Amino acid sequence: MKKAAYGHKTPHQSRVRSHIVLLAARGRSNARIAAEVGVHVDTARTWRGRFADGGLPALADRRRSGRPARFTPVQVAEAKALACQLPAETGVPLARWSRPELATELTARGVTDTVSGSTVRRWLRQDTLKPWQHQSWIFIRDPDFHAKAQRILDLYARTYEGEPLGPDEYVISSDEKTSVQARCRCHPTLAPGRARAMRVNHEYGRGGAVAYLAAYDVHRAGVFGRCETTTGITPFMTLVERVMTTEPYASARRVFWIVDNGSSHRGKKATDRLARAFPNAVMVHTPVHASWTNQIEIFFLDRAAQGHLAQRLHRPDPGPESAPSLRRPLQRHGTAVPVEVHHLRPGRSTGPARPTYIRRPTRRIPRRTRILINPRRTSGADH
Repeated sequence: MKKAAYGHKTPHQSRVRSHIVLLAARGRSNARIAAEVGVHVDTARTWRGRFADGGLPALADRRRSGRPARFTPVQVAEAKALACQLPAETGVPLARWSRPELATELTARGVTDTVSGSTVRRWLRQDTLKPWQHQSWIFIRDPDFHAKAQRILDLYARTYEGEPLGPDEYVISSDEKTSVQARCRCHPTLAPGRARAMRVNHEYGRGGAVAYLAAYDVHRAGVFGRCETTTGITPFMTLVERVMTTEPYASARRVFWIVDNGSSHRGKKATDRLARAFPNAVMVHTPVHASWTNQIEIFFLDRAAQGHLAQRLHRPDPGPESAPSLRRPLQRHGTAVPVEVHHLRPGRSTGPARPTYIRRPTRRIPRRTRILINPRRTSGADH
């Protein structure tokens, strides 16, 4: 009892009840116990009597009946089973379940009379079910996946066919970022200021969709990029020529080009085409449906996350650049046009920035106004 009354981790209610019992054991009256503990006399009388009848376990809260359960365990189980099914299997024209749609479907099937979306969410949260979320994945269908992936990973570690690369050998990771929407804003974007976000006007002019081709030096962190109206063999070879005619790649012993299996550099024909144009270039293909082994994908993701691709496009022939520098104007018919880029979002613009609310400084009231409002509180120094 003393441990419960003076313990540091004892809940407040248990501490109060234990003090009541200890003071009662010392022969104190209910009125005096209530005054010392700081509770009502009826409270002191209640817990004193309960302890006398049931001992220490009687100091715990009694079980409350509460409101009867509205939904049975069978209804909850049927709701969870429905959430684990695809909507297409049930004939519902939805891609993913949402909480309101699940509640509507349960009512339509007669599982429940009426149920809210918050109740459905509470049921699903018990088993960590989130049918409104999805995650993309893909089968690896290349039978030579391990051999091809191992060769690419060895190149990243500066090793090829069991031998380390020399100082005059380089590894280039290349790919295309397609369907980049170029939008010319009708009004200039306002720079951010104190307690104010950057303002972007909603109106824009469509500049068409372009493709951004990039070649990334894995070990030197250098980027060659250019914009084309479309992808294909000619745009890709133009990028290769731009890189291979620049030092140190022009005089290098070998330059390994890591590419995926796109139509512009697929198969043995693309390998022979590159070897004929540049004898020191070696094309290395990623496994089929495993372009994520190409480091240029990480580069694209990092640039898009930091907003570089959403500000300016590269010039068609910008030359080598460092990785953090990706802000160039788009050249159209010899004229530089500043544009903004939105990848794979053709029907949605950024819109105006949400305003930030700050507390305004207190406005000083003139002395004459203060006298008219409350003449009694004016000090003698004001007269």
